[in-house]
Order: sequence, then C-alpha cells, then structure tokens
Amino acid sequence: MTSQITPKTSNKITFSLNWSPEPYHIPIYIAQLKGYFKDEGIDVAIMEPSNPSDVTELIGSGKIDMGLKAMIHTLAAKARGWQVTSIGSLLDEPFTGVLYLEGSGITSDFKSLKGKKIGYVGEFGKIQIDELTKHYGMTPDDYTAVRCGMNVAKNIIEGNIDAGIGIECVQQVELEEYLRQQGRDVNEAKMLRIDRLAELGCCCFCTVLYIANDDFIRNNKESVYKFMNAIKRATDFVINNPIQAFEDYCSIKSEMNSDLNYKVYERCFAYLSASCYNVKRDWLKVNNYGKRLLVLPTDFTPNYTNEFLTWPEPAEVSDPNEAQRLMGVHQESCKCNGGLRRLVLNKV
Repeated sequence: MTSQITPKTSNKITFSLNWSPEPYHIPIYIAQLKGYFKDEGIDVAIMEPSNPSDVTELIGSGKIDMGLKAMIHTLAAKARGWQVTSIGSLLDEPFTGVLYLEGSGITSDFKSLKGKKIGYVGEFGKIQIDELTKHYGMTPDDYTAVRCGMNVAKNIIEGNIDAGIGIECVQQVELEEYLRQQGRDVNEAKMLRIDRLAELGCCCFCTVLYIANDDFIRNNKESVYKFMNAIKRATDFVINNPIQAFEDYCSIKSEMNSDLNYKVYERCFAYLSASCYNVKRDWLKVNNYGKRLLVLPTDFTPNYTNEFLTWPEPAEVSDPNEAQRLMGVHQESCKCNGGLRRLVLNKV
C-alpha cells in the first residue's frame, strides 16, 4: 500500500518586493522592524528582485512564497499558467499614465505621441500603449517603444525617451524634484492618465497587491493568516504614526533618508490601503480590461481572495469616479503643500 505524502508546512516565508525598496513598501519593513512577524510566529525573509518582470514567475513557480505585484500583472500571470493569487492590497489605485515634460512636443492630445520614444516598465505597459494607439486611430508603428524598467523618470531626464509610463506618487515626483532642482516649475511634469485615455474610470489596474503561490497558500494557510495579521498591524501603525514610521523605516533602510523619498512617501500615503482588502469592483473592472487587451481569455475568473483578512471589510465607495476626482484634488494639494494626510471617502 502506498502512503500519501503530506506537504510539509513552514513558518518560514520568502517574500519578494516588486522592485528595489520604495517608500510605499513601508508596511512590510515596519512589520519586520517592530517584530510583528515574530509575534505571529513567522520568519519572513524580504527579498529585492533584480528584474521586476521575474516576480510573478518566481512566485508562480514556487521558488519564492509571496511578494508584491500590480493587479494587471497578477491577472496576466495566472492566465499564463503561473500559480499566483492576490491575498490583499498594499497600494490602492495610484494614478498611472504617460509621463512627460512640458516643452517635449507632447500635449494633452494622445496623438501628439506620434513619432516619440515612449518608455515602459514591462511588456504589459507596451500592450497598453499599443491598444491606446489603435483607440486613437494610430498604430504601434507610430511610436518607438523603449523598455526601461522602473527608471522612467531617469530616462526622460537624460533624454533617452520623450515620455514613459509611471505612477504619480513615484516617477512623477522624481520628475518634479528634478525640475525643482533646476529652478523650474514642478508643474512642467505632466501625465496623460491611462484610465482617462482608455475610459476605465479608475487606475485600479496598477493597484499593488500582496500575492502568493497557490501551493504555498494551500499548504500554509495558518502562516498566510499570520502574515496578513502582521501586515495589517504594521499598516495601522504607519497610518496612525506616519512620521515615526518613516523615521523607523530610514533606520533600517538608509537609502530612504532623502528629501526625494520623503516627498514620494507623502504622495504614496493616501494610496496605502488601510483595510488591505481586495476590492471586488476593481478586480471585475481590470478583469474586463485584461480581456480587452487580449491578455486574458474571455472566460477568465479573477485570482484573488480575502479569506485571510479577519477584520471587517469596508463598504466600497458608491461613486468611484467621484472618489478618483477627489483623490486628484487631494494629490494636487499634497504636491503643492506636502504633508501626510489621508482622504476620507466614507460618503462618496
């Protein structure tokens, strides 16, 4: 008689960031620094990928247990056979778009990108731009695509590209800080938001998620619960003590201790998910967007769960478009005045 081997569970977790440490990674490092993982009885090794495009493959193949990835990449990875599922949200709906500097010949008209060099992080950024070119009566041959990873702002500044895909709370801040150092108006840093161009109604496709390997989830449910408990505790600490949290983060990641990173932190602060919940409406919207981009099959089911979140789920906003408008006003105020403030959307 053959005995069935039960997979061995573990309190050790390997966790990969989606890129080198950024200010919005703060809950993971606070959970480590404050001993919240240890309090839960788990040992988490935080890893930094050399190539952000490898993260879903490494997690999906089981080489790494858990990590971070944007929603559109998480969906596409599952559609390609990588065994990954989102277990929570870190950064909710950061504004994402084509960044450029005023004076580059690019305007608010998407067609002004014709003949330009456009940078993108990974293949789905190019897929998004290609789809938009068709939407605006152009073809992918009307621009030159340049893969430059997360260094979009650097490549714009150096003149290697005319524009590039980035998020408002990171790469746009980098452009603004460059302009400030040059004695120029920070408002020369512009963005063509992809959600508006594609008529999506939100930027949820770029929500940054906590994801995990499906076999790891199946065999280590208790550890996944404990991980998310520690993350929620750390997130609460960051939101309630934002200045202290950033000082603590800098104490273990000295590269965070700069004016630029503090400005990025200020702009990321409002996007941090207080509940860590996956938002059903966002997943349905991005699932449909993925089908429109032809990166998901027509019968694809979104790969997320809120099973490991044991606190109350907040109500979704009734008017997501108004919520996005208010966030835009909030972020503009943060750009002009700085500060660490949250946006209250309970009645929206």
